[in-house]
Amino acid sequence: MEQRTIIQTKISLIHGDITKQETDAIVNAANPSLMGGGGVDGAIHRAGGKAILEECKELVSKQGRLPTGKAVITTGGNLKAKYVIHTVGPFWQGGTKSEAELLTRAYQESLKLAIKHKLSSISFPSISTGAYGYPVEEASRVAIKAVVSLLRKEATSLEEVVFVLFDSRTYKHYRSALEEIS
Repeated sequence: MEQRTIIQTKISLIHGDITKQETDAIVNAANPSLMGGGGVDGAIHRAGGKAILEECKELVSKQGRLPTGKAVITTGGNLKAKYVIHTVGPFWQGGTKSEAELLTRAYQESLKLAIKHKLSSISFPSISTGAYGYPVEEASRVAIKAVVSLLRKEATSLEEVVFVLFDSRTYKHYRSALEEIS
C-alpha cells in the first residue's frame, strides 16, 4: 500500500474491491442514467441493494440525467460505506474533447460533496478507465492531480482519500502518478 499526506489528509492506494471499503463514502463511476450498469457501477448497485437504485431513480426524476463531471450522493444501502457518491466521468475521445477537465471535475465534485457532508473518508475507483476507455496512465495522473489540488486549496473534513484499484497494472500507474506529486 502506497501513502502520501497532503496538508492533513492521507492519500492511500490499495489493490482491492471498492464495494468492500469501510470509508464514509465510496465513489461510483456511474453512467448518466444512474441506473447501474457494468463494471464498478454494476458491482456497487448489486452489493448496495435496492435502496441505492431507489434514491437514484428519485434523483433522476427530479433533476434528469447526471451530466459528465457532476456528482450526487445517495445512501450506501447494504454496503459498509454509509454513502455512495455517483459521478460520471468522460468517454475517452483521443484527449481532444476536454476529457482531462471533465475527469478532474468528476473527482473534485465528488470530494466537494464529501466535504459538504463533513465526511472523514472517501474511496475512489479509477474513473473512466473501464468501458469509457480512458487510458489508465493518463487517467491516473489526472485523478491524483485533481485530488491533491483540491486538498491543497480547500479546508476539508477529509482525513483519508483512498484509491481502490482493481488490478496491479492500474495500481502501478497510480503509484507512479502519486510519486510524481511534489
